Amino acid sequence: MEIDPRGPRFGAVITMIVFGVVMLTGSAWLLAVQALFFAIGTVFGLPRSPYGLVYRWLVRPRLGPPRELEPAAPPRFAQALGLVISVVGVIGYAAGVEALGLAAAAAGFVAAFLNGIFGLCLGCEMYLLIRRIRPGRQRLTPAEADKEVAL
Repeated sequence: MEIDPRGPRFGAVITMIVFGVVMLTGSAWLLAVQALFFAIGTVFGLPRSPYGLVYRWLVRPRLGPPRELEPAAPPRFAQALGLVISVVGVIGYAAGVEALGLAAAAAGFVAAFLNGIFGLCLGCEMYLLIRRIRPGRQRLTPAEADKEVAL
């Protein structure tokens, strides 16, 4: 599946604002909502995430079609990393370890800032690095599979 690359950048700008508010207020509840949004994006895909829906219904019609599409897997992986960061932050704030909550929110803010402002998706880059280091299993042709079974 391929997606409009402008959608994740739009979502990153909103996410950056959310993380900024979390850092200012220390709101575990707001961070929990952001974690929920990351979970939706991770499980159901970015086009079905809350920010993806806002982008698709309100923003994209005003921009027109994208010049190119990008694979959905790297941004989806980035959503999963955002989910982990957000959950760590919620745990920190809820447990009274404000430094942990603030550090997690700051990490999320930096990642969202780089993606939203500069188009540099750290989670996407990490996904690609992991794929280079540990490529997926290559599918065998039926003839190759028969040879492997015969061995």
